[in-house]
Amino acid sequence: MNTVIRNAQPPGSVQVELDPDIRIDTAKVFAIYGKGGIGKSTTSSNLSVAFSKLGKRVLQIGCDPKHDSTFTLTKCLAPTVIDALESVRFHIEELRVEDYMMEGYNGVLCVEAGGPPAGTGCGGFVVGQTVKLLKEHRLLDDTDVVVFDVLGDVVCGGFASPLQHADRALIVTANDFDSIFAANRIAAAINAKAKNYDVRLGGVIANRSKATDQIDGFCERTGLKRVAHIRDVDAVRRSRLKKCTLFEMEETPEVLEVREEYMQLAEKLWAGVEPIEATPMKDRELFEFLGFD
Repeated sequence: MNTVIRNAQPPGSVQVELDPDIRIDTAKVFAIYGKGGIGKSTTSSNLSVAFSKLGKRVLQIGCDPKHDSTFTLTKCLAPTVIDALESVRFHIEELRVEDYMMEGYNGVLCVEAGGPPAGTGCGGFVVGQTVKLLKEHRLLDDTDVVVFDVLGDVVCGGFASPLQHADRALIVTANDFDSIFAANRIAAAINAKAKNYDVRLGGVIANRSKATDQIDGFCERTGLKRVAHIRDVDAVRRSRLKKCTLFEMEETPEVLEVREEYMQLAEKLWAGVEPIEATPMKDRELFEFLGFD
């Protein structure tokens, strides 16, 4: 991938411009965004397994420096692309697939992009190098679905770079003000990226929520659409502690219910969801809309 690295202040910092011609054009690509701690990694991993249960070849790419997106799939903290690159002094030709990729539960391929040292680089560089590696090693040729699990609600600069590759962006939110506030800003960022890239909003996933009244009101007001509701059940929390996906948990009624929701979501996304034309609210407008009882 051709990148332009620009010196920045303080010394040691870099910013990059990604080559717009480097694209994932061999798979359906989904980027998962949402407020930090809202359950994006749990959502991404279980969605990846659901796609694999449909017989699809799935690749999940974690885009968080703490590189824990795929640990319920691999049962460990996977090596990161940035660490692998540093180990060969950024000579990409010396890397092997096993240096940065692991196979997780039910055959889901797992890659953790990692991140540059704090304050010294651009997350977009790491995401770009990850996609370049995957293409050079032809790992995308037989892949049906790529799931990007993206850091928190950071939708500027490097961590918006998965939107360059995605077909649909999905927003994970809970039925509360902070989560919806983040979802509103993410929707605005995706709209901005859609002016230059093919990515479009695919919908909202309600997570960790018994009710969805606030989410549904927000969606109705902005033109968004709720595409799934993952209820607040203890099995989800316990699955993280057990380092496994919900598809590996004991088949209790609540586990089966959540599994089915993920399966239906995977089927819906594979069949194709219509792009959503949303009109996010201004911050003050959103604050007044949600308000307080």
